[in-house]
Amino acid sequence: TIPEAVSLVLEAGAMAKGGGIFVLDMGAPVKITTLAENLIRMYGKVPYKDVPIVFTGLRPGEKLFEELLMDEEGLKSTANNKIYIGNQININSDEMLNKLGALREASQANDSERTVELLSDLVPTFNHKTN
Repeated sequence: TIPEAVSLVLEAGAMAKGGGIFVLDMGAPVKITTLAENLIRMYGKVPYKDVPIVFTGLRPGEKLFEELLMDEEGLKSTANNKIYIGNQININSDEMLNKLGALREASQANDSERTVELLSDLVPTFNHKTN
């Protein structure tokens, strides 16, 4: 419910100590179609009859599934079994800037092989065959 979701957000906010990524267990996912149909019914209308629902498909860059965290990050439990904290990966900022500079140079030189190699190094879960 909305009050439960708000309560989780407020509780996670109270746990925050500057930074940190909180993942909230909001229960079972709700299909966007079901949400749209329920909203239409709330206004006394009949879905698909009074109000059309148009399925447009994915737009460029959209995904069917979203990955909240990379595999190597994982989650830590909190006192509330519906609130988790993402394990942060420590990154050396100088090393990251050097890698990003090399990536920019490779992409500007249209060196696709080197660009993919650098992307794979920066993002271990990157798979150029599917991305």
